[in-house]
Amino acid sequence: MTAAFRKRTHRAACALIATSLAGLANFAAHAEIVVTANDGKMVLENGNAVVRKQPLPDTVSVIDFTDGALKLLGEVPAPASVVGPPPSVAIAPDGAFALVTGAMKLDPADPAKTVPDDKVSVIDLKSTPPKVLATLQAGAGAAGVSINRAGTLALVANRSEGTVSVFTISGGTLAPAGKIQLGDAKSGPSHAVFSHDGATALVTRDGDSKISLLTVDGSKVEYAKRDLSAGIRPYDIDLTGSAVAIVGNVGASSGDNDSISLIDLTAKPVRVVTTVSVGQTPEAVKMSPDGNYVAVTVMNGSNKPPSSPFFNDFGLLKVYRISGTELAPVAEAKIGHWCQGMVWSKDSKHLVAQCMVESELIAFSFNGTALNKTSTLKMQVSPAGIRTAEP
Repeated sequence: MTAAFRKRTHRAACALIATSLAGLANFAAHAEIVVTANDGKMVLENGNAVVRKQPLPDTVSVIDFTDGALKLLGEVPAPASVVGPPPSVAIAPDGAFALVTGAMKLDPADPAKTVPDDKVSVIDLKSTPPKVLATLQAGAGAAGVSINRAGTLALVANRSEGTVSVFTISGGTLAPAGKIQLGDAKSGPSHAVFSHDGATALVTRDGDSKISLLTVDGSKVEYAKRDLSAGIRPYDIDLTGSAVAIVGNVGASSGDNDSISLIDLTAKPVRVVTTVSVGQTPEAVKMSPDGNYVAVTVMNGSNKPPSSPFFNDFGLLKVYRISGTELAPVAEAKIGHWCQGMVWSKDSKHLVAQCMVESELIAFSFNGTALNKTSTLKMQVSPAGIRTAEP
């Protein structure tokens, strides 16, 4: 082997390695991670959520959603619950870890029943497989959870005690920083979201149909004594940017059409400005990262007994265009039964919804006018909560 040949071979090998590393770096930069919380305890029987005869362990799944394709990357056992809005997952802005709440657990005195739980799990997303770094206590019925965009604070809505727990975050470590009382134990704080600048937060209260405004100053979070009124039982809430937030009002489960409401964050004071009917039980709402659309998972009676006059044998995924403070329907697609949350891709061109009865995730492409199913992913445990890193 000549020196010249060895030199050319060395250069080719170096180029190949550089190309491979660049490809891996591009994949890492482009990869899109979805985290789902999966409830192994509950099942739907004749329109009622009941404990499985043979409960499965709750799990947290990490899924690659790059370019709208679904691929399971790993799972770890951790407390989760279908009770509460689907944002029972929050991902740190740098993607290093996720927080997952477990609102309910099996009753130690009667395993055929459930009782409120207070668990918050910190999940390491950088390890393969993912692992639980820590388990903390929030409040009874720990449900919706969010992390601010600075990655320094987390809020957990405690549905069974009328409070919101505050946690500080430093170096990926959470520390309890107090609770905020919102109404009585039946006020039902369900989900909390930070404003884009982190100076305020909004909390839905499905127990007494209010949306509470919180002020945030460093690690000090306080109830601003300002409540908004949207519809019956505001439940999930989301925002992108600084102009508007969207809330889903799940109603009284009476078969009537329920609604979503748009909140004007630029108004002084902040207020609800638009409410539109979407069908039976808007379980989850999620704004697209570009701020132009909101997606809604609508139960559509799919969680009711088949004998009910309000039963439909499918749920719906709906998309509405946001134009200033107006909402207009643009697309919808049939999905499964008792479907929970959904998330958008970073480019606002794909969505993935999760359905409890079918134990699957369903991916769709979205071109601004239509939703088209692209793939599904069967899960071993029913998916109940979902999140990506916030834009």
